[in-house]
Amino acid sequence: MSEYQTAIDPGLPDKAAEKDIISWGETFSTGIESIDKQHRHLVALTNQLYKACMVGGDSSNKAFKESMKRVVEYVRFHFHTEQEILEKINYPDILKHKKEHEALIMQILEFTTNKSETNRFVPNNFVRFLKDWIVSHIAHSDKMYGRYIEAQKKKGLLSEIDIK
Repeated sequence: MSEYQTAIDPGLPDKAAEKDIISWGETFSTGIESIDKQHRHLVALTNQLYKACMVGGDSSNKAFKESMKRVVEYVRFHFHTEQEILEKINYPDILKHKKEHEALIMQILEFTTNKSETNRFVPNNFVRFLKDWIVSHIAHSDKMYGRYIEAQKKKGLLSEIDIK
C-alpha cells in the first residue's frame, strides 16, 4: 500500500485487496507537487472504490457507499483546489477545464441517484468510468495546464509562490 492510500476495509478478500484498477505513473505528473499529490490520492481512492465493488455479499453495498462518499468529498476538494490555482494564474482554458469538472460531478450525481440496489454491475461500471475519466483528464487536460505553467515560469511570468 502506498503512502497516499488510506486503509482499505480489512474485510476485503485477499485476491481483491491485491488488485488495483489504476496505477499512478509519472506520465500523469503535472509538475505541480500539490496537485500531483492530490492526483495520487484520487487514484488511491479510485482503487478503494474498485476494491469495495469486489467485496461481495451484504458488505459490498455498504463498502461501496462508504468508498463512494470519500471519492465524492475528495473530488470536490481537489477540483476546488485546482480551480483556485488556475484562476490565480489566469489560465486561458479555465472555463473549459471547469466544464470538464462539472461534467464529472454531474455523472457522479446521476450515478448516485439512479443506482439500482439490485444491479451489482452498476458500481463496477461506474468505477471503470471514473478510472477512464481520471486517466484521460489528468493525462490530457491537467497536463496542458502543467505545460502552460512551466512555460510561464520559463518566461519569468510565474513562480512557485504563484501556484501554491
